[in-house]
Amino acid sequence: MNLIQILTPRIPRRGLLFVAASLWTFAGSMLIYKGYLMLDKAAHMILLRLLISLVAGLVFYWFMFAKISAQHTNRIMGLEKERPCLFSFFNGRSYLLMLVMISGGIFLRRSGLVPQNFLASLYLTMGVPLSLSSVRFYHTGIFYHRIRSEKK
Repeated sequence: MNLIQILTPRIPRRGLLFVAASLWTFAGSMLIYKGYLMLDKAAHMILLRLLISLVAGLVFYWFMFAKISAQHTNRIMGLEKERPCLFSFFNGRSYLLMLVMISGGIFLRRSGLVPQNFLASLYLTMGVPLSLSSVRFYHTGIFYHRIRSEKK
């Protein structure tokens, strides 16, 4: 066993599902919170804009994030090691996508290229599917043993 293997933080697959759930919950909540703070409360038709963001977020979840979160939970459940690396809740491509999305959001917010009210709606819209996706991770973690036995 080499030094890297010894120092690698490891966690059971079930725990990894809860780590992923927590990360997705944090990211979704943060986007919803920041989006809400950026909203111009005096803007015209704010309730309509919130409703549109919610509906758009549900559409994003249904057509994209439901599939992505299912792929991640299935990948975690199928990991060979019973105690994989703590950071293996994402694969390399997902880490890269996360980096691009976070950097892009920060750039758009700080650059002023996009009006703040539009950016607020975008943040709210993207926070919804992230938050909903976290539910799949929590569910899989809670019912881990039953799901494992059904897949055998």
